[in-house]
Amino acid sequence: MKTKYVIGLLSLFAVVVILLTAGYQISYRHVMDRQAAGAEEESATESIAAEGEAVNEEKEKESGYWLCQLQGYVAVYLDDRATIYELTDILLTDLPKEVQQEIADGKYISTAEELYAFLENYSS
Repeated sequence: MKTKYVIGLLSLFAVVVILLTAGYQISYRHVMDRQAAGAEEESATESIAAEGEAVNEEKEKESGYWLCQLQGYVAVYLDDRATIYELTDILLTDLPKEVQQEIADGKYISTAEELYAFLENYSS
């Protein structure tokens, strides 16, 4: 009788191990597929950004940037004030009143260094 219980327990243990292994393999494949899809999407985004940067580098050297309000956040526009250069996660209401007013009117920044210094100071 004891042998039947031992064989039954070993069989149950083997089934549990097989199910756990299968579950691990399925979840591992799912994670790897998601990472591969994300890497493909990121590389496509990077190549587009690289082309855009190459085209806009000459314009950036000649012109500055405008900080404006866009749906309650600070947005950076190129010198033409129509092309969005960067969308930030800086809420306009988190800024001091004087800076809020400057951005509401359109704050001009002449160089990329000044722009990133401003964004660094006010980002969380």
